[in-house]
Amino acid sequence: MKIQLIRNAALWLEYGGLTFLIDPMLNEKEANPPIANTANDRRNPLVPLPGPAGQWLNPDVVLVTHLHQDHWDAAAVSLLPHDLPVLCQEGDQIRISAQGFAAVSAVPDHQPLVFRGVTLTRIGGQHGTGETGERMGKVSGFVFQAEGEPVLYLAGDTIWCEEVAEALGRHHPETIIVNAGGARFVTGGPITMDEQDVVEVCRHAQDAAVIAVHMEAINHCLVTREMLRVRLAEEGLLERVFIPADGEFCRSI
Repeated sequence: MKIQLIRNAALWLEYGGLTFLIDPMLNEKEANPPIANTANDRRNPLVPLPGPAGQWLNPDVVLVTHLHQDHWDAAAVSLLPHDLPVLCQEGDQIRISAQGFAAVSAVPDHQPLVFRGVTLTRIGGQHGTGETGERMGKVSGFVFQAEGEPVLYLAGDTIWCEEVAEALGRHHPETIIVNAGGARFVTGGPITMDEQDVVEVCRHAQDAAVIAVHMEAINHCLVTREMLRVRLAEEGLLERVFIPADGEFCRSI
């Protein structure tokens, strides 16, 4: 298994003999307006891609956790070959197919999907709480399993919640990827994991390596890499969590 953080939640994953492009956000820096109802008016993405987009355009399969613009943007729709297989959560296949992609499959809510020898199990999540969480809509994480590979849990856009805890207890992942930017609006709590949520993941999966992404690329993600490092150091957990830079391949931890 090899994992590269591209930017934000966009990942290049080599797993089970396949290459996965996950949650591609390929727009140029500042191509989009700021997220509304947030604490600043910085245009998105805040940072450029760490290299030419062309190097990530020919995976074996694209995996989209949900259709928010920072996970599936206009540049991805335009640049990716439309004959690529695309996997997504149930419901999103309609819109992706309408965008011209010819081989879109949904991972069922209640049973695994096997794609070319890799088993994918959808895990629910909470993209915030209360009215905000309802407004943000359905989101997904995925557990990856394949012969000769560690169990990988990609948590997606979720806070620490019952679904995440259940996934850790049921699947015992050896590596966990969390979206840790503490995204939030002016009112209400975080809609992705903040420092405390990452601490909870570490405490509940004490044998797992944790990789923290989705930071410093979108204007409403307020937890920086340094803020997370400081909190993890206070908790004695810094050695458990790898916080990659954009473009960096994740080391073994």
